[in-house]
Amino acid sequence: MSNPSDLTLVIIPTYNELENLPLITSRVRKATPDVDILIVDDNSPDGTGEAADKLAAEDNHIKVLHRTEKTGLLGAYLAGFEWGLQQGYTVICEMDADGSHAPEQLHLLLEAVDQGADLAIGSRYVPGGKVVNWPKERFFLSKGGNLYIGLMLGTGLTDMTAGYRAFRRELLEAIDFDEISRKGYIFQVDVARRAVEQGFDVVEVPITFTEREIGESKLDGSFVKDSLLEVTKWGVAHRGEQARELAKEMVGLVKYEIDNKRKKSQF
Repeated sequence: MSNPSDLTLVIIPTYNELENLPLITSRVRKATPDVDILIVDDNSPDGTGEAADKLAAEDNHIKVLHRTEKTGLLGAYLAGFEWGLQQGYTVICEMDADGSHAPEQLHLLLEAVDQGADLAIGSRYVPGGKVVNWPKERFFLSKGGNLYIGLMLGTGLTDMTAGYRAFRRELLEAIDFDEISRKGYIFQVDVARRAVEQGFDVVEVPITFTEREIGESKLDGSFVKDSLLEVTKWGVAHRGEQARELAKEMVGLVKYEIDNKRKKSQF
């Protein structure tokens, strides 16, 4: 009997990851030799794209998608999702090129999908998850931000900003990516909340997140402000809907009690 993960594609977006690329692809190939890798390069000036082509020429499990302009991580993933769905993959994964997502733990996400999950998120903040080599300030900002996100959106998830993910194709086909927020890096949160709202099974599996050793992070401080503003807007809308549903239930309960009293008074 086949499993969804038998046809898995791992998308690795790159921009100036010349040193990291051979390391991460080698680790993926060793840890999960049956999966295919799609390197999505945003016209890196350091030669990452050319290095990707060389890797692909030597290994038919490695594919390359060249983009002519840099439109951000979401743009790279959308291009990768579209390519993967067209090629018929049943599970499509997100993975950073810098080694922060351990390929040796990819099997945990794939096992969760094979057990029924529509989206498996590699979480730093569920029991068993951890972060290595992060400054304390960044750790508390990330964990505190995710706590705020979870409380505002009520999804029950602890790490909605996490980027280590495995999707069933059915979920990717159901999400309207034209509506996904482009502000900051909040698209990861937006995709997860929409998956939950649409009734898909979203699970978190513990992973070890390790800060990159080579190169510089692509994040800047502005994404925190932009992201939390978006979450606050969604949270207010979410809580507003909850309030309306609660009001409907209360009206129904009151009507039920009134009707019962009327029936009793007739006897």
